[in-house]
Amino acid sequence: MQKAPPPFIWACPEEKNILDWHFIIRGPPDTPYEGGEYHGLIWFPSDYPFKPPDVKMFTPSGRFETGHKICMSMTSYWNAAWSVATILTGLLSFMLSDEITAGAVKTTVAEKKILAKQSHGFNIANKKFKEIFPDYNKPEMVDLPDMGKGAPSTSTSKVVTPNSSTPAPADSTPTTASTTITPNPADAKPMVPIPNCPRGGSYWMPSWRWVVAVVLLAVVGRLSSFVGI
Repeated sequence: MQKAPPPFIWACPEEKNILDWHFIIRGPPDTPYEGGEYHGLIWFPSDYPFKPPDVKMFTPSGRFETGHKICMSMTSYWNAAWSVATILTGLLSFMLSDEITAGAVKTTVAEKKILAKQSHGFNIANKKFKEIFPDYNKPEMVDLPDMGKGAPSTSTSKVVTPNSSTPAPADSTPTTASTTITPNPADAKPMVPIPNCPRGGSYWMPSWRWVVAVVLLAVVGRLSSFVGI
C-alpha cells in the first residue's frame, strides 16, 4: 500500500494499533469531490482476514455520514485476499457512484463541491488527523504520492511520502498511475448496496434457478426414457 499506493489514496496504521488504518482520499478531477480531502478509518477485527473490516469517514463529503459504518458489497462479499489498497480503491469507486446504502447520504452536487472546499480546513482542525498525518497537516493541502497523473507532476504543491515502519495487513495489490478507479481483484463482485450490513455478516443469494433447471432436466430425461420403452 505505502510502496505503491493507488491514485488519490494514502493510508497508514496507528502506531499503537495496527488494526486501525487511517486513510486520506483526494477527490479526483471532474467529480463533485475535486479538490476535496477526506479522512477516514478502516477498522480490522481481531479475526481478520476471516471477517471484513468496518469503514468510516470522518470528513464531511456529502456522500457518507460521518462517523458511521459504510456498508458496501465489498464488505459483504468479503475475500480474505483483499488488501488495504483494494478496499480503499473500492471505497473511492463507491464514493463516485450514486448508490445509496447504509452510511450514505443524499446531497446536491453544489453541496458536495462546497464541502470539498471546506474539507482540508476541517481535517487540520481534527486532533486525530494531526496525529496520524503530520506531513499533511499543513495550511495548504499537500499532494498525495499518486495524484492520478501519468507524467511527473508540474504542480507547485509538495509531494510527501510518509514513511511507516509498521507492515500492512496482507497488501499485494498492484497499482498504476491511472485515473481509472477499478477495484481489484478483477473477479471482485460489483458494488451493490446492501440495506442491512451487520458486523461480520454476509449477504448470500441461493442459486435456486439452477436447482429448478437441473430438476426439470432430470424429469424430462425420465419421461423421455419411459416413452421410448
